[in-house]
Amino acid sequence: MTSPLRLALYQPDIAGNVGAVMRTAACLGVALDLIEPMGFQWDDKRVARAAMDYIDHVSVTRHADWDAFQRQATGRLVLLTTRGATPLHDFAFRADDVLLFGRESAGVPEEVHARADARVVIPMAPGLRSMNLSVSAAIVAAEALRQTGGWPGGCQ
Repeated sequence: MTSPLRLALYQPDIAGNVGAVMRTAACLGVALDLIEPMGFQWDDKRVARAAMDYIDHVSVTRHADWDAFQRQATGRLVLLTTRGATPLHDFAFRADDVLLFGRESAGVPEEVHARADARVVIPMAPGLRSMNLSVSAAIVAAEALRQTGGWPGGCQ
């Protein structure tokens, strides 16, 4: 059974990160939205290599652009950003949240920040810029599933 929680990547730059997020999404039973344009060709072998044989076990929806994504988005849009207002450990997730992550090179533009229902930050050691996209997605998805009782296989 798939969780109603979703991961969304805004114009990702690196195929390997997308593949790793696909693998995480498959294992956690979470769907993935990819908001184009992406910084690589979708048929790039690096995506398949990183996602490995998990690629057939994840629900991926590709959106032509931000507007197309917004037209179909349901649930609360939770933006993960280094400019977040709420630390991850203080945020109350909902089962149908969409967890949105920005580009590795540039994050998201102001219009996306403005559209988000919440802006959350993963606390880090002082002086460091950010975590890898796929690591961040796994950390946040795990916390959201823990809070909402959505771990796959009935594990809580």
